[in-house]
Amino acid sequence: MRGGGLRAYAIAYLLFLYAPILLLPVFAFNSGTIIAFPLKGFTTEWFAQMWGNATLRRAMLNSLTIAVSSAVFATCLGLFAARASTRFAFPGKGPIMGLIMLPLVLPEIIVSISLLVVLLGIGIPLSVFTVILGHTLICMPYAVAILTTAFSSLDRSLEEAAQDLGETKWSAFRLVILPLVMPGIISAMLMSFTISLDEFIIAFFLAGNEPTLPTYIFSQLRFPKSISMIMALGTVLVGMSILLLTVAEYFRRRGVARTGQKDSGGFI
Repeated sequence: MRGGGLRAYAIAYLLFLYAPILLLPVFAFNSGTIIAFPLKGFTTEWFAQMWGNATLRRAMLNSLTIAVSSAVFATCLGLFAARASTRFAFPGKGPIMGLIMLPLVLPEIIVSISLLVVLLGIGIPLSVFTVILGHTLICMPYAVAILTTAFSSLDRSLEEAAQDLGETKWSAFRLVILPLVMPGIISAMLMSFTISLDEFIIAFFLAGNEPTLPTYIFSQLRFPKSISMIMALGTVLVGMSILLLTVAEYFRRRGVARTGQKDSGGFI
């Protein structure tokens, strides 16, 4: 059958990629503490243990604070950069945009060590705030890429027509352009939130004594009795990721319908 080999490869690839994720809820509800078959029985003890862990709750709160703050800052800065790169021509535009996108290709270990040296050198103590700075830096290129696509798909005559009808440049941007790119803004925020939430290296170097969710999980992998609780936590995080993916797909389809483009497929 034509394409049978490619189809078999795609199925094998998807199984290899998602089978470990599908096993998370299986072991999260297993009463045994050893992650192996056969299963011993059904229990929700690990979820109760997870919610009752004060350190885990603190790490989750820190991670959510960092992720939300980084997503907002990265999207706002990305909005300015994407608007400037698609609407205006100015000297040094190419190199400037290249520098903005540079964290996308730099090893995170290099970025983390550089930020650590700079922050300690100017006397800023390591805290949640320093992690927000680092995550904003690495999330911004993703936001710029998404928002540049959103701005590039707009018809410039819409803004010109609004100005011809008496709107100022700011009001034309606020009333015409911003609503049209709002799905892209929301997608950029969701992408930045997801990247920040599960980022480990920068948090490991810049968090100081403040735990984040990835650093807490890493610290617990040394204790076999905590693995089942980590499986329960992973199940909750997968559920949150699916929810975020569904929201992102909703706004993607809404943006496609609003701009009248042909839907060529998306996340779901």
